[in-house]
Formats: sequence, C-alpha cells, structure tokens
Amino acid sequence: MTTGALARRLGVAPTTLRSWERRYGLGPAVRPEGQHRRWTPRDVAVLEEMCRLTSAGVPPAEAARTAKEWATTASRREERGEEQPAPAALPASSRSALRPGDARLECRGLIRAATRLDAPAISHRLTSLVDAHGLVTVWDQVMVPTLHAVGRKWETTSSDRYVEAEHLLSWHVSTALRRVTAPPTTDGTPLLLACVPEEQHTLPLEALNAALSERGLPTRMFGAAVPVDALAAAVRRTGPPAIVLWSQTRGTAGPSLARQLAATQWGMKGARRQPAILLCGPGWAPGPTQPGTRRPLTLQDALSALRQLREAHSVVPTG
Repeated sequence: MTTGALARRLGVAPTTLRSWERRYGLGPAVRPEGQHRRWTPRDVAVLEEMCRLTSAGVPPAEAARTAKEWATTASRREERGEEQPAPAALPASSRSALRPGDARLECRGLIRAATRLDAPAISHRLTSLVDAHGLVTVWDQVMVPTLHAVGRKWETTSSDRYVEAEHLLSWHVSTALRRVTAPPTTDGTPLLLACVPEEQHTLPLEALNAALSERGLPTRMFGAAVPVDALAAAVRRTGPPAIVLWSQTRGTAGPSLARQLAATQWGMKGARRQPAILLCGPGWAPGPTQPGTRRPLTLQDALSALRQLREAHSVVPTG
C-alpha cells in the first residue's frame, strides 16, 4: 500500500505518517532502494492499532510502544500457528476522570476515529465516556464539540469529503444516547418531547430524552417532524406537565404552534389543566416568551425546568 492510500484509510495526513516514522519508528518494514516506500499488511496493522489507542486518548508515544509490542506478539503467534491476541488493553490513564483538557483529547480522538470511519472505536469511546462521566457532561464537553468540528471539516472542503464521517459520528452519538436507560417507572405522567413540523434534526432532543431517562423521569419521545394535530391529540391523551418543542432552524419554528399547544386542555370540568411549553433550539427567536412558555438555553436549564414543572404537576388542583 502506498503512503497516500494508507493515509486515506487511516484518516490521517501523510505528514502524520512521516512524523510517526521519525518520532516513534513506525515506518514500513521494507523500503526498496530507489523506490517509493510500500506498507505491508503488518505495517498497516501496527498503524491501525496506533490510531485505535490515540483515539482513546492514549499519548502518542505510549500508543506507539504498545502498538509495536502488540504487533510483535501477533507476529510470533502467527509463526507458531497460535490464535492471534486481542487488541491491547487501554492503559488506566485513559480511564481517568474527565478533567479540563481531557475533554479536548477525547474530542480529537473521536474526530480521528470518525475521519478514518472507525465505527468500533467511536462506539467504544462514547459508551465508556457516558458510563464514566454521565450524559450531560459528555454531551456538553465532548459530543457537541466533536460534531461541530467534524461538520466544519466538511463545510471547509470543496467537495463532499468528510460528510460520510459526519453521518457516521451522528449515528453513533444517537446510538450512545439511546443506550442510556433507567428502570421503567409509572410514577406520574410523562413529559412529551417532539420536533416541530418539518424539523428533522433530532440529536439535541435525543440528548434531553436520555438525560431525563438517566434521572428516572418518564417521557414520550416522538422525534422528528411531528404534525401539530397529532401532538395535540397526544397531549389530551396523556395530560403531560410539559411539552418540549425542538426547532433547529428559523424556518421550522412558529409562535402560532406554541400558542395552539399551550391552549390544549384536558381533565374534568373545574379542574382543567394545560401543559407548559418549552421552546428549545436555535430556531426559536430570542426575546420575551408568551405566557405558558419557557425558553431554556442549555440542556441543564431544560432539565431543571422540567423537573420543577413535573413536581408542581403532582399537586392536584381543586375546583
């Protein structure tokens, strides 16, 4: 394999391969005199292991040493006809607490993994981070910055290069969010979460749904592009304390939609209730909100508001 082909396979620049060869000795095993260098399958395996480890936040020097040791062991076992070893275990340093600066390392590792389309590495890192640090921290400090960075790589190229990396990363972020579950609960009525009609961008709403689930709060997640009449019918059927309406772009948000849902009532005569409306996302115009609506700006703000509204809802009105 040529250097250019290998760089494209790994999702790194050719200069990075030359730097790793110079600094850590990760060059091709054979370099015919007077010819362009070629990378053998064993060379490729070493560099793939190097990328896997650095994507997990392992320092490059330590990752290079570990990758070479793993490859040497694999080569000896191959000569003896033995089963190949599993990839090297990640050092304890990569499982430490998420301190300032660690988040940037995690972002860079995920960007490299997404660029080389390394789905197993993306999935492993996201799952491990959420398990270790909780969803809200990982969403704010790792998932969102990484998604923005990969999106910028695509936007700054003259072609559709990297769009496949953005789609792969988004899919695995969504998968990691949906893995966050809590024991089922029937305690109280659920909160309703939906995108406004014509809105297809669901990841932030999925993050909120996962964070509520992580805290044991029941939800009904309707996802993308929910018709107004269908959402109003769901309100009358479930009697939620609050509805979250997500809009990513100004073209999908509309104040009339919020007013219509805020006016939806349920319950017996004399004890009618109406849901609170949370307008979430950059699609909603800034400024004062109408009665019965709130506009939280962050995931943590939305969580706090929904918890308060649900607690207030548990007090049954009389009339």
